[in-house]
Amino acid sequence: MSRLTNINPDHATGIVKVLLDGIQAKLGMTPNMIKAMAVSPAVLDAYVQFSGALSKGGLSSKLREQIALAVGQANECEYCLAAHSAIGKMVGLTAEQIGDSRIGTAVDARTAATLRLAQQIVESRGLVTDTDLAGARSADLNDAAIAEIVANVALNIFTNYFNKVAATDVDFPRVEPLKANRPSATS
Repeated sequence: MSRLTNINPDHATGIVKVLLDGIQAKLGMTPNMIKAMAVSPAVLDAYVQFSGALSKGGLSSKLREQIALAVGQANECEYCLAAHSAIGKMVGLTAEQIGDSRIGTAVDARTAATLRLAQQIVESRGLVTDTDLAGARSADLNDAAIAEIVANVALNIFTNYFNKVAATDVDFPRVEPLKANRPSATS
């Protein structure tokens, strides 16, 4: 049960109503995370603005979802793993790509480097090494892409932590825990 109040979209007013209506129109639903964020108009607006700005960047929607899955797995956020697995399918990720993203790997080198860097940012709390950045650059990631990866990691850390603090009720199909025999990106 959620530890923060969820705002019912039918009872929302002002900017919260506008934001909730926009999310409902875009997703066809109002996720519980959004309802919990709506308790603070500033928090909901910040989330919507940040995610909206990143959607206009150079990283594709598929790659942003893959980053979300890698970060959600690193932070063990059950809510975000469920949500981004479902949204990942909506933007065209296969079940294999979703599973690979959770462990920070991919078939193509650029995506694999992106996910590896995202995991390194989470694991090192942002203290990546010159070698880490050189690895990203060797996979054709330029400074703009690296900056957007950092921003997407930050957005997803925010949602991971928010959902863990709120104990947000999962309203997407739950995902299976990773099998112990799957390799991690760092092994």
